[in-house]
Amino acid sequence: MSRLLRGTLILTAATFFSKFIGMLYIIPFNALVGTKGLALYGYAYNPYTVLLSIATMGVPLAVSKFVSKYNTLGDYETGRRLLKSGLWIMTATGCIAFLILYLMAPGLASNILGKHDGVGNSVEDITFVIRMVSTALIFVPSMSLIRGYFQGFQSMGPTAVSQVIEQIVRILFILIASYIVIKVMHGDLTTAVGLATFAATVGAVGGLLVLLWYWNRRRPYLKKLYSESKVESTVSLPAIYKEIVSYAVPFVAVGLAIPLYKNIDQFTVVSTLQNAGYSLKKAEAVFAMVTQTSHQLVMIPVSLATAFALTLIPVITKSYTEDDRETLNKQITQSFQITLFLTVPAAIGLSVLAYPAYGTLFTLGDIKLGGQILEWYSLSGIWFAMFTVTAAIMQGLNRQKFALFSMLVGILFKLSLNIPLVLLWQGIGSIIATNIGYTVSILINLYVIKKYGEFSYKWVIRRSILILAFGLAMALVVYLVKAPIEHSFDGVYTKARGVVVLTAGIISGGLVYFFLSYRSGLIGLVLGQRFKFLKRKNQKAT
Repeated sequence: MSRLLRGTLILTAATFFSKFIGMLYIIPFNALVGTKGLALYGYAYNPYTVLLSIATMGVPLAVSKFVSKYNTLGDYETGRRLLKSGLWIMTATGCIAFLILYLMAPGLASNILGKHDGVGNSVEDITFVIRMVSTALIFVPSMSLIRGYFQGFQSMGPTAVSQVIEQIVRILFILIASYIVIKVMHGDLTTAVGLATFAATVGAVGGLLVLLWYWNRRRPYLKKLYSESKVESTVSLPAIYKEIVSYAVPFVAVGLAIPLYKNIDQFTVVSTLQNAGYSLKKAEAVFAMVTQTSHQLVMIPVSLATAFALTLIPVITKSYTEDDRETLNKQITQSFQITLFLTVPAAIGLSVLAYPAYGTLFTLGDIKLGGQILEWYSLSGIWFAMFTVTAAIMQGLNRQKFALFSMLVGILFKLSLNIPLVLLWQGIGSIIATNIGYTVSILINLYVIKKYGEFSYKWVIRRSILILAFGLAMALVVYLVKAPIEHSFDGVYTKARGVVVLTAGIISGGLVYFFLSYRSGLIGLVLGQRFKFLKRKNQKAT
């Protein structure tokens, strides 16, 4: 059990680190390519992410579950057969996905743009970058299968290391290639962004090489296990893949949600804004701010919150299987509490500090529009985190199919509301449509958890009110701290001044939230099981 826990923590840390650096790179990349380049990058990456999710179909988690099951039975040969045949199938799936995206690129590009006034990106530009990123689909599915196979042996190291190496190689290639093209060779923006999207392929090859290195090292050990297999493998290949699909499909819901929402924005925001009178250049800037810059900032606290909360999912599965309702209720309550405790203050704080945050980290010329969008989009982080955690809890309760259903219902709301709301409120309208879609999905998930987990929301509601109250108190202090500093600038903003406001706001807000949480005992109740020093001596966990 200690090995499993250690492996889970290693994988959680690696996943968070990979996502964290995968979000931060957007700051120097934005400085190199601007909002036009970020929009072009998003045009390529959004459809790629959807096809990638479909091509891999939740493979790592599904394969790890399958291999772990048969290894427990002493049948190592069945898992080996899955790996050997699966590598062929995943390679074929990846090649098919590559061809689909490569061939569809011109059609996708022409549907993204509305009227073209010669100022923004062209159909040819978008076609080029989509085709550059499509090559990654050849390698990633096979890499996912190998990762899942290692995880089935409760060996999380290969997955963790390959994830980190893949992300580091990808980001270094993005930044170095973009810098050389733009600053050294004085090349065009499309070439730089095309190489940035091709970085997904370079990173995938790096991650795959790491896995092959691990495989070579562990081959003697695996051969020994195969020879000691206690059970003769009698499971047919069709039966193997039927079981894998039954495991994999529900996992796609969580992975597909954000990419699908971003793709709806991709195919509606730019053209709708142009119909509302925006130039193509400004419409693309709004699209880049919604789907790239603001989104990446918001996802940093979301990743931290969900990384903490999702480590409870395996124990939720255990409690549900053993029908231990009292423990199950405590574990679900803890998952919600951790998510809200970390996400709510981060979302509120980022909303209050939206203008200095955007002006400090991104293109200063867009501070007014970017700050306004970030101010609204910051609160979406709460919805993203809650959907991820509720969907994961449903997996722990073995109700995965409802997660897929709720995601699809939310997507329908987003799809039907996006264009009218964008016409009414431009970029803010897209954010509102996203939040409405996620709200519907979360409400469905909460109902399913209550019904099948026999869960009471009494304590979650009480703690949520307290967290919200502390978050608003924190926001008031941050506003009172930043207002006189901004007033002293006489309306003239620079990046250095933005850093001053941001630093003062983060420190004052963080101290207030921590003080209120500690004095009330809330922080001990939420995180005390993981960090004992946070529990006050006279405090009893509820």
